Amino acid sequence: MDNMVDSVKVGITGQGGFMGSHLFNFLGIKEDIARVEFKRDFFHNKEQLEEFVASCDVIVHLAAMNRHTNQDVIYNTNVELIDKLIAACYATRTTPKIIFSSSTQEDKDNLYGKSKRDGRQKLEEWAKKSGAKVTSMLIPNVFGPFGKPNYNSFIATFCHKIVNGEKPTVINDAQVNLIYINQLSERFYKEILNTNLKNINSFVVEHTCTKQVSEILGLLNNFKNQYLDNGQVPNVPLNSFELDLFNTFTSFIPKNYFPKKFTKHTDNRGAFVEIMRSDIAGQSSYSTTVPGITRGNHFHTRKVERFAVISGKASIKLRKIDEDQVFEYILEGDEPAYVDMPIWYTHNITNIGDKELITLFWINEPYNSEDADTYFVEV
Repeated sequence: MDNMVDSVKVGITGQGGFMGSHLFNFLGIKEDIARVEFKRDFFHNKEQLEEFVASCDVIVHLAAMNRHTNQDVIYNTNVELIDKLIAACYATRTTPKIIFSSSTQEDKDNLYGKSKRDGRQKLEEWAKKSGAKVTSMLIPNVFGPFGKPNYNSFIATFCHKIVNGEKPTVINDAQVNLIYINQLSERFYKEILNTNLKNINSFVVEHTCTKQVSEILGLLNNFKNQYLDNGQVPNVPLNSFELDLFNTFTSFIPKNYFPKKFTKHTDNRGAFVEIMRSDIAGQSSYSTTVPGITRGNHFHTRKVERFAVISGKASIKLRKIDEDQVFEYILEGDEPAYVDMPIWYTHNITNIGDKELITLFWINEPYNSEDADTYFVEV
């Protein structure tokens, strides 16, 4: 459990899944939240599940099966998870507030939607009997970085295919209501802190945009052409669907894509290197670093950032904040190159040479001390 004083103790079933991992990381940057760790095995161990339940002020129930060749397996699995959660609450005589992730498919004729509807009713019945609070959030289509292709969303599938040289096709060019994972996490956070006196609440989470499937595919193909093939940041304005989609797209790029070498033009006068080309403005800066010194050790949740080494020798390291694997890139000014920093990856740069290191930085938004989107975590 995070060591927080006077904070709300929050556990997330399905913590390792797409929504769960994003929400867990998002809550980690909130000073009024203490996260209670959940592991998938807890649902197979009565004692561990009861200990988890008894440790929480609020439980966000996200654990669920979305896809399976047998629809009955989906239904039975999802309902069984809720039965076990309720049984653990009764066994421990605890009444944590439960926030249930339901779906706008509740009213559709499929067993996944039925499992969500029946699960919600079970939780509400438990709340009536025990005096607990249950809030059900009916969630539209969610997209964001690190999604599982062919499982979480069609956007994850499109991104995966495009990055791997495939050409996705649109089967049903429908309009889709969408919400970005960061916006959904913010909505969960507000509900965690909500002190509504009603014991039973249910509402539809409003989607933040509506897009045609073919429109999204067109944007992703443009990202490939501009960014993946030519290193140019496309037109992704601040606080836009395009920026959210771009950060989703770049999360699928394999780590061996970097470092990318610049084209260096030389003649009798010296050399010329184009560092950055973008369809949007941003902030450019540079730093000098003496040998042996490390800068950074922080991550961002929305910013697009480029490190370009033009003189000296540097080690750039990245680590996804909820994983242990560290990626390292060695860059030297004799062969100028750059590495872009993915969101939710803590990163740093160290001068590993014997002379001054000069690094140029570009970021898609000017620094704002009141909303820095910069969180310090050691790589």
